[in-house]
Amino acid sequence: MSGTLLVVNLIVAIALMIALILIPKLNPAISLVIASIYMGVSCGLGFVTSIDTIASGFGNMMASIGLPIGFGVILGQLMSDTGAAKVIAKTIVHSVPNKFVLYAVAIAGFILAIPVFFDVTFIILIPIGIAVAKEVNKPLAYVVGALTIGDGIAQTLVPPTPNPLAAADLLHFNLGTMVIMGLIIGAIATVVSVFIYTKIHDTGFFKPEKDMNPNAELFSEEKELESDKQPSFLVSFLPILIPVVCILTGTGADAIYDETPMVAQFLGNKIIAILLGTLCSYLIGYKYLGRDKVEASAGEALKQAGIVLLITGAGGSFGSIISATDIGNALVTTLSINSGSVIKVLFLAYFIGCIFRIAQGSGTVAGITAMTIMATIAPSVSIHPVYIALAALAGGISVGHVNDSGFWVVSNLSGFTVTGGLKTYTIAQIIMSISIMILTLLFALVLPGAIG
Repeated sequence: MSGTLLVVNLIVAIALMIALILIPKLNPAISLVIASIYMGVSCGLGFVTSIDTIASGFGNMMASIGLPIGFGVILGQLMSDTGAAKVIAKTIVHSVPNKFVLYAVAIAGFILAIPVFFDVTFIILIPIGIAVAKEVNKPLAYVVGALTIGDGIAQTLVPPTPNPLAAADLLHFNLGTMVIMGLIIGAIATVVSVFIYTKIHDTGFFKPEKDMNPNAELFSEEKELESDKQPSFLVSFLPILIPVVCILTGTGADAIYDETPMVAQFLGNKIIAILLGTLCSYLIGYKYLGRDKVEASAGEALKQAGIVLLITGAGGSFGSIISATDIGNALVTTLSINSGSVIKVLFLAYFIGCIFRIAQGSGTVAGITAMTIMATIAPSVSIHPVYIALAALAGGISVGHVNDSGFWVVSNLSGFTVTGGLKTYTIAQIIMSISIMILTLLFALVLPGAIG
């Protein structure tokens, strides 16, 4: 089959996937599988081979990151339910002068969103954010934007959340590299994005009389728990710190030793690293919740994990079909991409992520689909594949609007109208998406081999 026809089939498959999500409102996982079947059959794989390829792709993805995602969701839920997440947030926010409090709010969101889903992190932090806004006499729009930026960037770039966790497997590089680059670029992008967002709102961009719902009931900050009922900051931080240290231990050992020591291989394995963090969160839970509530918390977490695992696995199915059709070579030829086309490749990854994000709303679907398509091109490009992942993920959070569940969580909990949500959540996401992309381009051009 000609390269041009393969590319046309890919475009049709993408359009079919988006249409199925938007019109009959099919679950993204189902839409991904249907698009995968079309892609396989239309490209000459046949029905039987296509189905077998879809099944093996799902299985391979789950074998690689299914357990880490499940463990990570439990870890995050337990941190939320034990109060550990709130302890971290309050400690960070209240440790800086008022003039830096928006950056502290963003950093708190950044740290908490490493193990905790965006929606949950925002729900935990918005009561604190409302109190902070009153304390520093700033409109709530400032704090909501800072929360959205820190929360969204970490959720997008730093494992063990699903997209950055999947990036290492889809594009075949060390997970520690994703952790290092996600933390570095994410932290810089957070500070830069909050600065730009603040300057935009200093112009009076947000109009409270039009952009806030006068009938909204806002959270009030919850009363402090008794001192013996909440973990300390250090204890609260351990479930996040342990997996990061373990993964970086494995990455560091790979770089230092010709033959990686067994203990470093063991600790650096993503399953073990995140399992240890999860076990730590269990121990905290036993002390501050009790066994029964810990069991209920873990059970609630697994309800959330189910749909994430299904979408991620379906993304693996689509990736296997893409690989089997050898469309990578077709894209390279059709788009005239060669090993020196770094900027072109990164913008392609970003653009694909943008299309999916704007069209169907889910950052998870957008990021994984973009990385899946780009995985076939990555080997021909003379930069580390982590940059392709970063560009795809940046595109995947580019424009969150009314078809994005996060938009409604932020708008409703903040008491904003639709226009208020667009001026805060959507603008914040656009700024952080562009910031990540620019930083990715700069790092890729200056340090093409990446760090880690």
